[in-house]
Amino acid sequence: MTFDYDDQNIFAKILRGEIPNRTVFENDHALAFEDISPQAPVHVLIIPKGAYMSLDHFAAEASAEEQAGFMKAVAEVCRISGVDDGFRAIANTRAHGVQDVPHFHMHILGGKRLGRMLPE
Repeated sequence: MTFDYDDQNIFAKILRGEIPNRTVFENDHALAFEDISPQAPVHVLIIPKGAYMSLDHFAAEASAEEQAGFMKAVAEVCRISGVDDGFRAIANTRAHGVQDVPHFHMHILGGKRLGRMLPE
């Protein structure tokens, strides 16, 4: 699969400082900010600073340092957000995964019991 990154997507614009955000955490490789349409009491988006279209693109082409930095950001967002009772991490991917923005991002949702994702 080829990955055709669109540098005009909203997350690329946020990374360039063209669109404001409510930052929760930032390191050298990732930016985390509050979702503008939260689906739970805690709803934070974490995006890599590199130009990666999707989770599989990031997994295939990001350096080990970028991947580690992103995962450290996930851990720090969970700590800051206080989701000690549990959370859901979601990375929607492409059309069938209902990915709205073509820049890899992970949703961290928590702050309440979220229920099962799929029926038993």
